[in-house]
Amino acid sequence: MRKWIVAGNWKMQNNIAESIALAKSIKEGITNLNNGEVVVAPPFTALYSVGEIIKGSPIVLAAQNMYYEDKGAFTGEIAPGMLKDTGCAYVIIGHSERRKYFHDSDEDVNLKVKKALAVGLKPIVCVGETDEERVKGVTQSVVGRQVRKALNDIDKIDNIVIAYEPVWAIGTGKVATSMQAQEVHKFIRDILKELYGAVAGDIRILYGGSVTGDNIGELIDMEDIDGALVGGASLKPDGFLSIIKTIDKKR
Repeated sequence: MRKWIVAGNWKMQNNIAESIALAKSIKEGITNLNNGEVVVAPPFTALYSVGEIIKGSPIVLAAQNMYYEDKGAFTGEIAPGMLKDTGCAYVIIGHSERRKYFHDSDEDVNLKVKKALAVGLKPIVCVGETDEERVKGVTQSVVGRQVRKALNDIDKIDNIVIAYEPVWAIGTGKVATSMQAQEVHKFIRDILKELYGAVAGDIRILYGGSVTGDNIGELIDMEDIDGALVGGASLKPDGFLSIIKTIDKKR
């Protein structure tokens, strides 16, 4: 059985002191995990501090973004090696907010995935359609393009996680039904099987989009959903721990 993941994306929230307090609360609330992994992605300013707090715990550190060069005159960007230096094991790439507000293209996502893998970071690659695209009936076309372009010229995907986040469900309170989510997750896994064969059965695919402790139970029952990329609910220890405990109990 695939090892589940719950990843908390804190986005542009929490100063260092608030991030430390949140990390401590999450750490204290986690005892044993049956077959899973908990990931937290604080803002850049708090990465090192949170990394120190979670050392020796089942929680793993992630960054919310990175650039695809090792160093250079790229004001305001952060290099993958710098993330490794803070203790990051994962990095979120291609989140819809990055695509929308900062114009990260499919090609940018591909370059970032390649560089992350090259330095030993595990990319959590985000894909998903907008409300307009779903209404038009082009969900598979959009998501298929994003997956294929993100993985272009990548031979091994052992350390890659895919996160399906329907854009219309992010921060809106709307959630894809378990069947809607499963349909797209299976579609993604079928693409992975086409590209990589049997190994695709081992790749984790997460669901993201207004995930809470109340709706995760039905979602995680689906065959191809292996966890959650959590936004708002990850900022409250009780809500985040509820998601973790529900998945851990079911898996």
